[in-house]
Amino acid sequence: MAAVTLRSAAGAEAGTVELDAAWFGVQPNVPVMHQVVTAQLANRRSGTQSTKTRAEVSGGGAKPWKQKGTGRARAGSTRAPNWSGGGVALGPKPRSYKQRTPKKMIRLALTSALSDRANEGKVAVVESWGFGETPSTKAAIALLSAIGVSGHVLVVVRPDDVVAAKSFRNLPEVHVLPSSDLNAYDVLCSDHVVFTSETLPTTASTTPVEVTV
Repeated sequence: MAAVTLRSAAGAEAGTVELDAAWFGVQPNVPVMHQVVTAQLANRRSGTQSTKTRAEVSGGGAKPWKQKGTGRARAGSTRAPNWSGGGVALGPKPRSYKQRTPKKMIRLALTSALSDRANEGKVAVVESWGFGETPSTKAAIALLSAIGVSGHVLVVVRPDDVVAAKSFRNLPEVHVLPSSDLNAYDVLCSDHVVFTSETLPTTASTTPVEVTV
């Protein structure tokens, strides 16, 4: 198993942590990651776009002119699609974009994404956030600087760790995510992934198998 340096909130080395091979040691499967991410983004779509057909546009009840004798093309309604103000032919209607993805594929995509970041040395682990009982964005900036991460950073916190979530949420390039919502898309969108000893995925931990959208 690969090992990473365990650091304190001040950036000091506090030993090493073995990364679970089941989560960080698999061969990245690019097609599966692509399919799962595509499904996740599709599930976020609201699908509420809608246009009115000629039956739904108001007006158009009377025939514009008589059928014959005017020299013009025959017309039965002013709300036909070829008329200005008429209905839309074959326009979008509300629909669901939801795609069903097997749980094993979701798990494989997540482990592939985490393994890819681990292979690049972009996984960091800290003992604890060290924020105390009061949120502090200043302390969050100092922590990220001390452990040497920059760019787009994914910070994985406990679902009940409100202090850490509030400390990081004001930083524009930091995305805070509960450990229960860890997913391939957010991992792939980040340059670095930061865990604590508690949120680091292991074989014994609860497996996040649902795509959060």
